[in-house]
Amino acid sequence: MRVVLLGTAAGGGFPRWDCGCAPCAAARDGKLPSRTQEAAAVTGNQRDWWLLNASPDIRAQLTAASALWPRPGPLPTPVRGVLLTDAEPEHVTGLTELRGGPGLKVYAAPPVLAALAPARDMVERYAPWEWYDSLPAGGFVLSGGLVVTAHPVGSSAPAYLPRRAADACWVTAYRIEDLATGGVLVYAPRVAARDAELAELVAGADCAVLDGELVATASAPPPAASPPLPGPRRICTRLDHAGDLLDPSSGARAQAAEAGVEILADGAEFVL
Repeated sequence: MRVVLLGTAAGGGFPRWDCGCAPCAAARDGKLPSRTQEAAAVTGNQRDWWLLNASPDIRAQLTAASALWPRPGPLPTPVRGVLLTDAEPEHVTGLTELRGGPGLKVYAAPPVLAALAPARDMVERYAPWEWYDSLPAGGFVLSGGLVVTAHPVGSSAPAYLPRRAADACWVTAYRIEDLATGGVLVYAPRVAARDAELAELVAGADCAVLDGELVATASAPPPAASPPLPGPRRICTRLDHAGDLLDPSSGARAQAAEAGVEILADGAEFVL
């Protein structure tokens, strides 16, 4: 399984257009690298690529990733679809940029699919897509030899919804296994808190891409009810624009490194 971190910043990107904090100012001065909003892409066969979230920066992200460039032939784009972790604007707005892509498949939890009804109507006018529940029993299979299971990890509904009905499935994490290599990726860019269930999910993976807010405290002693995250390679994403993890010289970055947590740049790739 090949993984590309298309973007690694939290909503608004880095620097944020409306923020004059010290880190954002440093990014504008070229002292810290800019970052686009969090999204990733995975493939099991180098031909069929699946996006993990569709950020507002998706066009620039796909342009920067040569493996995802269109090719000559009947299926010019290698992008086959999108797996959504939630319905937040920074994760779904890019769907409109993908409009016109024929036959794309979108997987999301039922409340997310319902929240996206207006966007679904809009993109369907350009090209028919297929929309799937990401939480079927036993998971689902993606072209390229990837098996996916979604795991509810949060009940927070997006602020733009008129009624924020509580639902345990508003936010999900994905466990993605490559059938050919046995490699397992856990993609969890939004996690409410560390708990035993998350620790078990992460411990069973080869690599976990985790919420920056969660990783920021990974080296600190957790509460009694929240065991530390053990196990595999851990990579931080969805980095907050005002957070110390963005600065390679910060104490927070050093503590993260000591805890075995990696902070990678936009465009970073790895293989499982």
